[in-house]
Amino acid sequence: MPTASPATLADRRSTAMRRIKRRALTCAFLAGACTLSLLSATASAQSDPQVLNLYSARHYQTDERLYSNFTKVTGIRINRIEAGDEALLERLRSEGRASPADVLLLVDAARLARADAEGLFRPTRSQVLETRIPAELRSADTGQGSTWFAISTRARVIVVNTTKLDHALVQSYMDLARPELKGKICTRSGAHPYMLSLISAMVEHHGQAKATDWARGVVANLARRPRGGDTDQIKSVAAGECDVALTNSYYLARLMNSSRAEDRGIADRVRVIWPDQSGVGTHMNVSGGAVLTHARNAQAAVRFLEYLASDAAQIMLADGNNEWPAVPGVKTSNRALEAMGSFKRDALPVERLSRSQTTAARIIDQVGWR
Repeated sequence: MPTASPATLADRRSTAMRRIKRRALTCAFLAGACTLSLLSATASAQSDPQVLNLYSARHYQTDERLYSNFTKVTGIRINRIEAGDEALLERLRSEGRASPADVLLLVDAARLARADAEGLFRPTRSQVLETRIPAELRSADTGQGSTWFAISTRARVIVVNTTKLDHALVQSYMDLARPELKGKICTRSGAHPYMLSLISAMVEHHGQAKATDWARGVVANLARRPRGGDTDQIKSVAAGECDVALTNSYYLARLMNSSRAEDRGIADRVRVIWPDQSGVGTHMNVSGGAVLTHARNAQAAVRFLEYLASDAAQIMLADGNNEWPAVPGVKTSNRALEAMGSFKRDALPVERLSRSQTTAARIIDQVGWR
């Protein structure tokens, strides 16, 4: 048998390495879901009423108890793939009818609505869900039921440095554009979904022109270019790099509830402001779930969503990420959220946040909030 030349062997090794790298990149894109995808691929061959295939953008260790309790109560086993919202949506688009997924959980109302518009969800008629999840926290009824339902809620709040800024200056989102705040604001990129949803709410409430002027004013008041996540903004306010910032409520609650004295110290150096209490109320967003169009185990999927609306699951969902239940009247015990106090919520249906997303994205580009 002829012996391969060194050059040929080198070429083969190079080709093999390229294949390995491509596979590694694919795994990274799917946020480590490759092993679990084998389980889902097996499940996709045929439906199994005792198996639920879940794609989830929630990545909290406390959710393990939530899922294991569902299996204990129903006998239905969960195969789970966790990744970011966009990675999961891209996966579903790529898989099409071959997708093994039965349920999708996402952490932004506008992304839920966009996925719905793409035809990824099927309507669900459920008396349990329709009774327990308020109309403003689910998609509009198609005539065959809603397509997605909130499972927990969070607020977009303002935090200020307790020693450097008079909190009376920032009692509303509109106040963030006040000239007195020039060089005092920190935010993450306006292109992030949490920011886009807030800007969409501003468009819905005030119109495009006024929302654009507001966004331009906020950018003019930035202490630095947008960078990092919400926790970074809180830390920057506590450190005095800026005096005021926007954050989701649960990021601050995490610091307040942390076992680390350093985190609690950061939380002590800022004050939370519930915006627009004399107006429409504080902007809200949600985590939510839906039965997928090509779900093979649709009955199990509906049972799962109904389970998520139960009192026990609502408490686990809320406590797991320092949020509030989507079901009215469910009581939780969270020291940090209780310390923040009660507040007036914006009653804008969260589904409408998607209606102005394209406009919000144009505003971000126009004013340079990136």
